[in-house]
Amino acid sequence: MTELLEQMVAARQLSSADVTSLEAKASQGHSPLVENEDSILQWLADEYGVSFTDLESVEPDRELLSQFPARVLLKEELLPLRRVNGTIEVATSRLFATRGLDTLKTMTGLKLTPVLAPSGIIQKEIKKRLGVGADTIDTLKEDEAFQVVDEGFAEDTDLDSAAEDASIIRFVNQVLSDAIELRATDIHLEPFENELQIRYRIDGVLQDVPVPAEIKRFQPAIVSRVKILSHLNIAEKRVPQDGRIKIRVNESDVDVRVSIIPMLHGEAVVMRLLRQDGSVIGLRQLGMAERELGLFERVLGLPHGIVLVTGPTGSGKTTTLYTALGEINDMVRKIITIEDPIEYQIRGINQIQVSEKAGLTFARGLRAILRHDPDVLLIGEIRDKETAQIAVQASLTGHLVFSTLHTNDAPGAVSRLIDMGVEPYLVASSVEAVLAQRLVRLLCPDCKSPDTSERMNNVRQQLGIAAEITVYQANGCESCRQTGYHGRHAIFEMMDMTAKIREMSLQHRSSGELRERAKAEGMTLLNDDGWRLVHQGMTTPDEVMRVTKDEQAIVAKG
Repeated sequence: MTELLEQMVAARQLSSADVTSLEAKASQGHSPLVENEDSILQWLADEYGVSFTDLESVEPDRELLSQFPARVLLKEELLPLRRVNGTIEVATSRLFATRGLDTLKTMTGLKLTPVLAPSGIIQKEIKKRLGVGADTIDTLKEDEAFQVVDEGFAEDTDLDSAAEDASIIRFVNQVLSDAIELRATDIHLEPFENELQIRYRIDGVLQDVPVPAEIKRFQPAIVSRVKILSHLNIAEKRVPQDGRIKIRVNESDVDVRVSIIPMLHGEAVVMRLLRQDGSVIGLRQLGMAERELGLFERVLGLPHGIVLVTGPTGSGKTTTLYTALGEINDMVRKIITIEDPIEYQIRGINQIQVSEKAGLTFARGLRAILRHDPDVLLIGEIRDKETAQIAVQASLTGHLVFSTLHTNDAPGAVSRLIDMGVEPYLVASSVEAVLAQRLVRLLCPDCKSPDTSERMNNVRQQLGIAAEITVYQANGCESCRQTGYHGRHAIFEMMDMTAKIREMSLQHRSSGELRERAKAEGMTLLNDDGWRLVHQGMTTPDEVMRVTKDEQAIVAKG
């Protein structure tokens, strides 16, 4: 018996007699060899005279769903589909696990007919139709005496064990687990007059999460639970609060930064998820073009100077900087970082967490770091004149300094430092290179298809995309949550501080002039690097335009 058949027997999807029959027919050539759950369930449906569906062409009746208790549907993996001739079709993958159907019949008094469907699709559809935490909300509706109490402050919260506690705790845990599973970077709990909206930021874009309508009733309890986990004051509801949670899911640690702000209809919560897996990718895995990779490798070998990475929040700047540190992390150099927050924990690198409450700012921490005899410094962000000046002085006294700035492009970083109050001659002599970057979403490999529309033909002509290059479009499927995209890839714009650009910086020339000179010296613009990924079939022109906002590349739609 194969492992798949053993699992299906254990899950009561098959009987032992069915396995014997399947194997006998397969050996005689009367039945194809068993390779997946779908083909086995289809065979089973024919054997027992029941229907089979992949659920793609069936839209479950929402009113029908409301007649059944969510906790039973979730526990037994049952999905009511529609009424047919006085009976209700219920999707299941476990034909021989009759307890669930019997329970529903007893509770509702309705006549039910099983329809076989793959278990994974049933689970996705149940979560999609009922919403995250539907079973816990269903339980809470029966428990009118429910209260949130302070359970004390634990250092770590293990979601797997905490799920055995009260329903509201389980609901918050489910939201966190679901977000981590879906690769979300942020969770938004947003209160409105008649609903509590939950959204996840996945691949840089916010996506709505289905939740039960009754969740609004439990909004204060949910926010209080988040406050307890974050070590915040649950009685204070009038001022913003910031905290953090450390959780563990499937033996992987995740640091959660929590921000709570009072809004018109209650307190809004945003949770930033930082995965503490300690893994840093290699330099070539960043996916830079050869020119940018060569320049980056060159500046990593410099004994001193400033290397800046610019871009908006969530554009992958920290990942790039830690990749750089990983390349030069050896026994002969001392590397110290000062960050807010620490996103990666790496062996061999000394890391300092900024603490505004304790008075440990970037500037104060930097002064202390310089007394620790470092060779390489990483400053999480240059936010003010004082930090900028210390960074410049550190580079001029023999240190290699990495940091980030919030500017739209690489040449803008030079102007930003000067505008902060750093003398132009200091900027010109200390900055070695500036790398601007963005993250574009990658096309889902399961559903992408060539784009042959008239609009895309116009885009091809305006952007000069050759006819032999296939341009793909995003479609959407189950594996990418109907977005058409899965994962992200960085695009880069790297300005090397050549002699001419240093001279222009010394003269305090505008960022536009620096940009034109850098282009003339071979700098690839962000949008041009994005077209490289379009040519490789990795993303779409629309996605490149979305993240670069390049005025010249915008093509009229229609």
